[in-house]
Amino acid sequence: MGGAGILLLLLAGVGVGEAWRPPKGKCPLGCSCSKDSALCEGSPDLPESFAPTLLSLSLVRTGVTQLKAGSFLRVPSLHLLSLANNHLETLPRFLFRGLETLTHVDLRGNPFQCDCRVLWLLQWIPTVNASVGTGACAGPAALAHMQLHHLDPKTFKCRAIELSWFQTVGESALGVEAFSYQGEPHVVLAQPFAGRCLILTWDYSLQRFRQEEELSAPSVVSCKPLVLGPRLFVLAARLWGGSQLWARPGPDLRLAPLQALAPRRLLRPNDAELLWLDGQPCFVVADASKAGSTTLLCRDGPGFYPRQSLHAWHRDTDAEALELDGRPHLLLASASQRPVLFHWFGGRFERRTDIPEAEDVYATRHFQASGDVFLCLTRYIGDSMVMRWDGSMFRPLQQLPSRGAHVFQPLLIAKDQLAILGSDFAFSQVFRLEPDRGLLEPLQELGPPALVAPRAFAHITMAGRRFLFAACFKGPTQIYQHHELDLSA
Repeated sequence: MGGAGILLLLLAGVGVGEAWRPPKGKCPLGCSCSKDSALCEGSPDLPESFAPTLLSLSLVRTGVTQLKAGSFLRVPSLHLLSLANNHLETLPRFLFRGLETLTHVDLRGNPFQCDCRVLWLLQWIPTVNASVGTGACAGPAALAHMQLHHLDPKTFKCRAIELSWFQTVGESALGVEAFSYQGEPHVVLAQPFAGRCLILTWDYSLQRFRQEEELSAPSVVSCKPLVLGPRLFVLAARLWGGSQLWARPGPDLRLAPLQALAPRRLLRPNDAELLWLDGQPCFVVADASKAGSTTLLCRDGPGFYPRQSLHAWHRDTDAEALELDGRPHLLLASASQRPVLFHWFGGRFERRTDIPEAEDVYATRHFQASGDVFLCLTRYIGDSMVMRWDGSMFRPLQQLPSRGAHVFQPLLIAKDQLAILGSDFAFSQVFRLEPDRGLLEPLQELGPPALVAPRAFAHITMAGRRFLFAACFKGPTQIYQHHELDLSA
């Protein structure tokens, strides 16, 4: 037999009759170990080097104040794990990863802080095939001494949001509108000092917003887009020179002037809104001059023509289209009287009511939540307000300090109903609707960079990311990105 064959026989004979066993770990200092269990008491650190076949591990009254995720991956056969009577205020997510054979976990005697950091534990306990001794909360004060297993995970509010700066668009703007054209989100800015409506789109290479097209519109106050199939219309409401309607017949063409809009009625437009009436698109333009009148323009053939004059002589500053009781409504804010609510009846808008306790309102915006209709009212002098529709009238719900405010804009971003109160003299404040109370609660201030005289807000979702545009009258337009934070992580 050759040398190679002898070597194979020798190797085959080693350990004949013995089953292979993994190498045994050593018993760490401060621990007492038997074949299948280990008890460590008073150890200043988390002991290591246990046998991988360990079935029971007790770490009690140690100096350990925190553990790392996956701390027990080297002992995957554990049936019993005791972390009782230590100084653990929280446990990391995935602490028990890899421990598929656990039958009992003892966590009693630890000063757990029962905040969002224990949420994962509360969600994990019902899913594991093991008994868990949880112990009691040491804090916060409202939950002190309460047993962990009595806590309801549904009461924890561990999702937070943050708006952080993303990009600046150099020129100032009075308005911003988001729209979708040919399946791609776009934004249009009304830039009076640059004399244009600027259309932005997403640059997938640079991962930022870039200019797609602009249309000439000196002294523009509002650029309102309308998409009808392949056609794009933009209403440019201008202080001087007359308001115009621009059109793009198809995606490969550029915007071009289509028509002048009601030159004898729109003398000093201040706002423009899009609404649908009897299945047809219409624009309403609020006029702030004494000689002009707020005008409803509806589509007729290739263009848009006056359908009705509204609220003449009242110097309207804002128009808001909304639906109440299943019917179109229009709310006009004026410098001369309280906001007036109109409803669509018989092919025209008829006055329905005004809004009491709402003097000096500059602009209104509405939103819906939990079946209710809410109204955000901006007041330049005095507190801005939130009202709720009761079926016949908007009733006051909440007042918010707002010195120097021109815009109070509600926005639904992801799952959050937000409202942004812009100010000329202070930081712009973001509020979030608290569903349980039905009130707006402060969320954060926008900035840095701080907004300089904000006039409009809009949000857009692009490439799976959510952005907030803030158009500013005395400074550049700022873009913020919306982030969701998991406080239980």
